[in-house]
Amino acid sequence: MEYYYPTGRPEKIDRIRAESRGMIYCPTPPPDPEPAKEDPIYRYLFHPATGKRWMDLGEQEPVLKMLFGEFWHEGEIAILFADTNVGKSVLAVQIANSIAEGRPIAPFSMDADPAKVLYVDFELGTRQFYKRYTQAGADYNFNNNFLRAQFTPERLLANGIDYREEQIIDAIEFWVMELKTTVLIIDNITCLRAGMENATAALNLMKKLKTLQADYNLSILVLAHTPKRRNPCAPISADDMLGSKLMINLADSAFAIGTSATQPGLRYLKQIKQRSSAQLYGGDNVCLCRITKPHNFLQMDFEGHSPERPHLSSRTYNQKALATQVPELAARGYSQRQISKELGISLGMVNKLMKM
Repeated sequence: MEYYYPTGRPEKIDRIRAESRGMIYCPTPPPDPEPAKEDPIYRYLFHPATGKRWMDLGEQEPVLKMLFGEFWHEGEIAILFADTNVGKSVLAVQIANSIAEGRPIAPFSMDADPAKVLYVDFELGTRQFYKRYTQAGADYNFNNNFLRAQFTPERLLANGIDYREEQIIDAIEFWVMELKTTVLIIDNITCLRAGMENATAALNLMKKLKTLQADYNLSILVLAHTPKRRNPCAPISADDMLGSKLMINLADSAFAIGTSATQPGLRYLKQIKQRSSAQLYGGDNVCLCRITKPHNFLQMDFEGHSPERPHLSSRTYNQKALATQVPELAARGYSQRQISKELGISLGMVNKLMKM
């Protein structure tokens, strides 16, 4: 039986109409229909499932293959940082060439297949790159899987066209898609966005890199510098990368090159962060290496392992130099604890020098 609800006419008329139509007159107006619930698009930012379901999904995921030993795996965003002129670019090109050829860098493992690599170079010009990989008139024969992109903004500027920092990532994405590369190396990250010390800038950049990684199933390695005032007496840590520490927090892995104080030309490679494997090359077992140039190819040669501590500088700071450095850092917003770590001195000494 259907109901007849008031129409705004006199009640007597509504009752007659209801009776003539064989309906039950209901003096109470019908309730307003509930508005349809919208499907919030942001709910897709998360995918909840039981722990058992995640275990089942994890079992179906392919094992992450090594690109450069335990330092960098397929599908990861990794960061390599070091001081200027220590050999970041040398090692990065060596890794790129290794992946392009499908040949590991001894003594590190690589179980990934050969892949097409795009090396975005903001550092070297054409002649500078050439000189690194030629000797006595003989050139190194790079594999065709190794593709180098040199930064050439002057081509736009000469035509009166300006560009924004955001468009650099767009340009990289264009060439990743055009060249169908699966490995991306960026040398170096400070050229992608200014103000990397700012957490918001760092977060926005990492979001873009993660989107790029997800959209094209990329493995990404980005190079970065260390601060000019890094304390050579202290072990290398995540705090030593120039820019916001948020970069390393959001990366999958990070490793660094340090210079040894024991002899000229000796360097060491150290794991700073890892998610896909155990830490094999931490402070008690860094990898020693030197820059060499066999077969016209500038590269790092690895020659064993050692604790990091013997390779750190043993020089001490005199109080006169510290009395200048401490207030300078304080004026830049460093806390006393940060100054202590930066200069390798105790909190008590920092407090004393600030009072002076």
